[in-house]
Amino acid sequence: MKKPLVIFYFLIIYACAELTWWGVLLIRARPGKFAMICGELSVFLFVLLVGAYHLHKSINKQKQLQMRQKNFLLSVTHELKSPLASIKLFLQTMQKRDLDKEQRLNFLDKCLQDIERLDDLVENMLLATKIDSQTYTFPKEKINFSLLVDTVVNRLQINKCDCNQQLINAEIEPQVELMGDKFTLTSVVNNLIENAVKYSAPCEVVNVKLFRKDDEVHLTVADNGIGIADSEKLHIFDKFYRVGNEDTRNTKGTGLGLFIVKQVLDKHEASINIRDNRPKGSVFEVVFG
Repeated sequence: MKKPLVIFYFLIIYACAELTWWGVLLIRARPGKFAMICGELSVFLFVLLVGAYHLHKSINKQKQLQMRQKNFLLSVTHELKSPLASIKLFLQTMQKRDLDKEQRLNFLDKCLQDIERLDDLVENMLLATKIDSQTYTFPKEKINFSLLVDTVVNRLQINKCDCNQQLINAEIEPQVELMGDKFTLTSVVNNLIENAVKYSAPCEVVNVKLFRKDDEVHLTVADNGIGIADSEKLHIFDKFYRVGNEDTRNTKGTGLGLFIVKQVLDKHEASINIRDNRPKGSVFEVVFG
């Protein structure tokens, strides 16, 4: 236990002991006021203990936030370093070796993928900062949500296994329109699908569905990945929250994606629910009223 907490607990115990001792002295001096003294002492002790409880909760919350921020810095460092090192290696290879046209195009394509990854990371950090400081206004307009989802799916459709299968199976009802902020809703769809791909095995398919039902727009993203424990479902939309420790975690991420998703959907008066997929994985369902 760290020194500040030891001092905090010591002061609380000392204050309680002092109040009790002064109460005993007052009762001895004025035994006729026994009931009044006990009543006032009980009130003082109750207020003190309630205050100590809330202060203890605040200290623990601050410690958790500091730990999440530490993990965030570690993950961001990794997220920045990895694609930059990859881009540098590809460019150095192109500079030093005489490659044919097909190889150069392949290397350039991989560089562009890493640049898109960096761009997504920066966009998430900037958007999270604007949302947190309440400086983003969420300008809304009528948008073709079907086209938006289809565009994101095509961009993230990356083959990570040896077979030529589509990683993302999309069933998108055409011409689904809604009022919303195109930029932040793109971030929502991107984060949900990217998370599903990230936490799935290399050849596992992610299912994306967009459809209208009873005057509501439904978007579901289902994966067959590691799943989410019930105890974690209450916290996954918290800022910087990620399961485990950055030193041992294999999956990439900053803990900002689902925070942005929840904040943006709240601004659009939409709901998001998480349920377990069968036989494994998770399903995120977004409903626009």
